[in-house]
Amino acid sequence: MQPIDASKLDLKEKVVAINRVAKVVKGGRNFRFSAIVVVGDLNGYVGVGTGKSVEIPEAIRKGIEDAKKNLIKVPIVGTTIPHQITGRSGSGTVLLMPASEGTGVLAGGPARAVLELAGIKDIRTKSLRSNNPRNMVNATIQGLSELKTVEDVARLRGKTVEEILG
Repeated sequence: MQPIDASKLDLKEKVVAINRVAKVVKGGRNFRFSAIVVVGDLNGYVGVGTGKSVEIPEAIRKGIEDAKKNLIKVPIVGTTIPHQITGRSGSGTVLLMPASEGTGVLAGGPARAVLELAGIKDIRTKSLRSNNPRNMVNATIQGLSELKTVEDVARLRGKTVEEILG
C-alpha cells in the first residue's frame, strides 16, 4: 500500500484530548502538554497523531503533523461502513456497527471525532472496555483500517461480487 499524500487533501483537524504531563527531575517537576489530534478530509481519509510540548499550541501543531503522516483510507458504502468490526488498542475496545441512513453518528467523544472526520454519516458504536481517549481513538482507527468492501474480498478470492453475495 502506497503512502497517502496529505498535501493534496483538504484536511480538517480536531483536538481530542490535552493532558498536562510531568517529568520529575532533581529541581522539581517539569510540566509539558500532550495533545491527541485527529485529521480527516470528511471523504474517507483519516489519521490520528500525538504531540508533546511546553506550550499547548505547539503540542497541537506537532500532533497535526504526526496525524498527517498516519493517514488511512476508510472504505465507505453509501453513508456507513461495509460491515461490523471490533477495533482493539491496548485496553480500549470499540465495536463499530453499520447503521441505516438517517441514524447519524452514535459514538462517544473520542470515537466520534475519528468517525466524523472520516466522513462516515451513519454508524453505531459501543466502547466496550477502557474509555481512555488515546486507546479509544487508536482502537477506532484500527477497526476502520481493517474494513473490507465486497469488491476487495472478491478480488482477493478471485471471484465475482455476485458469487460472494450468493
